[in-house]
Parts: sequence; structure tokens; C-alpha cells
Amino acid sequence: MGSQNGSWDRGLSSDNIKGLILATSSCLFIGSSFIIKKKGLKKAGSLGNRAGMGGYSYLTEPLWWAGMITMIVGEIANFAAYAFAPAILVTPLGALSIIISAILAHFILQERLHIVAIVGCVLCTAGSTTLVLHAPQEHEIESVKEVWDLATEPGFLSYAALVTAAVIISMIYYIPKYGQTYVIAYVGVCSLVGSIGVMSVRALGISLKLTFSGMNQLVYPQTWVFLIIVLTCVLTQINYLNKALDTFNSSVVAPVYYAMFTTLTIVASVIMFKDWSGQNPTQIVTQLCGFVTILSGTFLLHRTHELEESPSHSIKCPRKHDEEDDYGPEGIPLQSHES
Repeated sequence: MGSQNGSWDRGLSSDNIKGLILATSSCLFIGSSFIIKKKGLKKAGSLGNRAGMGGYSYLTEPLWWAGMITMIVGEIANFAAYAFAPAILVTPLGALSIIISAILAHFILQERLHIVAIVGCVLCTAGSTTLVLHAPQEHEIESVKEVWDLATEPGFLSYAALVTAAVIISMIYYIPKYGQTYVIAYVGVCSLVGSIGVMSVRALGISLKLTFSGMNQLVYPQTWVFLIIVLTCVLTQINYLNKALDTFNSSVVAPVYYAMFTTLTIVASVIMFKDWSGQNPTQIVTQLCGFVTILSGTFLLHRTHELEESPSHSIKCPRKHDEEDDYGPEGIPLQSHES
């Protein structure tokens, strides 16, 4: 619609407001789930093989399942949000889950939160607000077939092929070699797979919204294909996110995961759903500035932890095991840190 060009001047549409409320509540649940799952992973790791070392003892830990249920509730709210609002509005609000995660980690996991991290939280909030106020309106879609047509255009097919190749290479080569040292190894797979998953979630959400409004989309095979893609992506993300959380502090995993996941999701959405069509350069630049502000905030959160724990200035991060398991009561290392 041509009137969408100035939509941000008139305020958010009713659909965007619904998406905003759902996305915000989703972040409350997801941010809390990071901490609950982390507690469960630590408890399970003390009784068996850690998830970061290939173990699955956490599957018998009730606390981990409590965190998993909390995350599922958050993801359901997030899923519903994508049915009402574009990804460029919903996804950046994940910054709120970082703030919640960082604050809870400070009080519950004793992972210190310093003034620089607080500034990072403020920047994430400011950037998210900027994106929300300048987000595009959701385009009217009347059938899941329209979404399928968008997903099978050459531009998005090329993106999906690049993501698939990167994930396979990471699983075969980078994760076995660097997974225990670099947080980006695990988080990269989660983010790449997640960007495809969000596009399918949005397609499935639109399909269900149309079905509930009286236009049954369940009769189309495309709806079920999108469902299969969603399930595959979610299971892959859960597996590698568990490994990342068990290997590195949640205050590192959460912001790095958010930055990569949000960047790739916005790229995928712009390619597939053409979110920026109908917007003028000022709106697009403002959204990019808001996103850069969010990335600056996540960088500060990440950098604060690096300065505390390690002299390294790369994305090579201290492992949680090193703090808890590699030193005896006299402070003597119990094992070599050399790889």
C-alpha cells in the first residue's frame, strides 16, 4: 500500500502493536529460561557428562526441563508475534531477553554485571526502541502460497543455499576443532539455522492466522513443509545452544547469539519478504542506526566479560569449566589449558 511510506509518522498499526506485545512477553520468558537452563546444565554436569563434551545427562534434570518449558512458552509468544508484525520489528526486541538474562545472571549465577554492561543494556534498549518506532508495516498476505512464492525466488534460494553450506562446514570442520574455544562456533550454527527457521515460523504463523480467520491453509502442502523446516531448525538450535551455554558463560552466549541471530534474520527477511520495499531512505537508515546501536550494546556486554576473565581481545572466550573445574582448592590448575 502506498500509504505505508509514512506509516511510522501515524504510529504503529494494530497488528504491529499486537506483535510488539507478544514479542516483549516472549523476551521475559526467554531471558529467564537462559538462567534456569544454565542452572540445570550445571547440576546435570556435576553428575554426568557435560553437554559441551557431548553428554546428554541434562535430559534427566527437572530444572533443565523447567527452563526448556519456559523457553517454549516464550517461543510460542514469539511465534505468534511473527504472524502480526515483520521480522525487522519482532527480532530486535530480543535485546530485552539479553538484559533480563544479564541481570538474572548477576544475582543468581554470580556472573558480575558492571557499569559498562549496564550501559550496554541501555544501548540495546535505545536501539530496539528506534527500530520499533520506524518499523515497516506488515504486508498483506492472503495465502501461504504467496509466502512459498517468496521463499522460492532466486534471491532467497541463494541465501538458503549459502546458509546450508556454512552450517554443514561448521558441523564437520569448525565445531570439532574450535567449539570448546570460540563461542562463535556453536552460536554461528544456531544463528544461521535460526534465520531460516524464523522465515518458516513467520510463514507458518501467517498460515495459522489465515486459517483461524476462516481461510483454511492446512490443505496446502506448503504449510506442512514450513512446519518440517521449523521443527528441524528448532531441534538444531536447541542442541547447539545447549553446548554453547554449557561451555561458556551465559553473559557471553546471550549477547553474541543475539547479535548474530538478529543480523542474519533481518538479512533473510529483507531478502524474502522485502521488508524495505515501500520505505524511504531515511526510514531505512534510521533502522540501520538503531540496529548498530543494539550491536554496540551487545559488544559492550561481551567486552565487559572478556576484560574480567581473559586478556584476549578476540572472540575467544573463557570457558565456564575453567573457572569451576580446572582449579583445586589451592588455586593450582588441575589440567592444562592448551588445546
